[in-house]
Amino acid sequence: MEASTETALLHRIATEQAGSRAPSLVAGVVRGGELVWSGARGFVGGQRPGDGTQYRLGSITKSMVAALVMRLRDEGKVDLTDPLEKHVAGTVLGHLTVAQLLSHTSGITAESPGTWWERAKGGDWSALDTSLTAADLKHRPGSRFHYSNVGYGALGELVARLRGKSWFDALREEILFPLGMDRTEPHPTGEHAEGWAVHPFADVLLPEPHPDAGAMAPAGQLWATVPDLARWTAFVGGDTGEVLHPDTVAEMRALATVDDADTWNSGFGLGLQLMRFNGRRLAGHSGSMPGFLATALIDEVTGTGAVAMANSTTGVGIVRLAIDLIDLVERLEPALPAEWRPSEVDPALLALTGLWHWGVTPYHLRVLGDGKLNLAPANGEGRASRFRHLEGDDWLGLDGYYAGETLRVGRSADSTPVHLDLNTFIFSRTPYNTDAPIPGGVDPSGWRAE
Repeated sequence: MEASTETALLHRIATEQAGSRAPSLVAGVVRGGELVWSGARGFVGGQRPGDGTQYRLGSITKSMVAALVMRLRDEGKVDLTDPLEKHVAGTVLGHLTVAQLLSHTSGITAESPGTWWERAKGGDWSALDTSLTAADLKHRPGSRFHYSNVGYGALGELVARLRGKSWFDALREEILFPLGMDRTEPHPTGEHAEGWAVHPFADVLLPEPHPDAGAMAPAGQLWATVPDLARWTAFVGGDTGEVLHPDTVAEMRALATVDDADTWNSGFGLGLQLMRFNGRRLAGHSGSMPGFLATALIDEVTGTGAVAMANSTTGVGIVRLAIDLIDLVERLEPALPAEWRPSEVDPALLALTGLWHWGVTPYHLRVLGDGKLNLAPANGEGRASRFRHLEGDDWLGLDGYYAGETLRVGRSADSTPVHLDLNTFIFSRTPYNTDAPIPGGVDPSGWRAE
């Protein structure tokens, strides 16, 4: 990274630390799956914090718990439409689906009943579950976005039941160790920042507690360093190793609900926060706990991400800081697209490419570099989707209007492709080709003046 870019990044975090009066602040930039820059301002125990200093992640913990749930889904042990009751019997939350809990659309209360859970030692799942009543369902399930820490307590219990071990033991074995995140832990060890509240009208500090949250821990217990959080950010961007298939993480990044009513600026997928800023679509999560603020975001298109953590209860614009770090890097050193190179293409796929018509509307079918198909209107406006091969002549829609739908290639007796059947919509090589099974038939008189 150019020295001028590094200076701009350091200036941005220095401005934030000084202006927000944060006891300390650390940050990093991710590119190409790697931590390419990190910086720090302020002091921890009289010393400048570094890449080995742990900070509390808060709700970024939720995104890791969500990844555990998606592993269970990919293994066939859980379906996202399953009611929680199927796996955690007897709970008042039993009618809520796994997907609703992941996406904060279950309608359940945001905080656990009783004592402020972030500042008090938490009980076990039985105590949490017993404290909940039907009155804690605040909205009709599926009707709206309503952020719920309680929902992730329930998901942590689901993981524990199906894995036969604590949610954190499962996380450490299945995700943290495989990704090399060996400084991500439920409690601080070694070099770490203490959490502080900064007086609003004087430059003095008050220490904040960090008790074990018990059954609520999956909502915000974890601590991590800049390199560990950078690795997680790369994971969210698609550099998943063998922990999850990239398609599964892409599913987590897909918008499930919005946090506003008009053109959305923030929303939620399956365990991931989604944000739009200056044309960028960012995915990740923010976090706050008494004494700490954190965020991790990545632009899935460019692969540029940023992490930031501070040991202050409030006052630091931690999310905007991460967004600005991404924006700075992209403006000063824009990511170059991968060089185009020709690739081998199955001749059978080449025979599918070219011009097709849905009724009289022309479409182009292309083979992409990864072997997928892209079907899009010739004028660039309208329904477009990519398709992944299933078997034979069947292809699965991956995005857009046809996500999840099947495209089937229809062939003549000599195996020449003559039509595409896309969930009953018939595409033919020429408009209303009589050789294709056009629904309703084609007038035998053909095209005419009137």
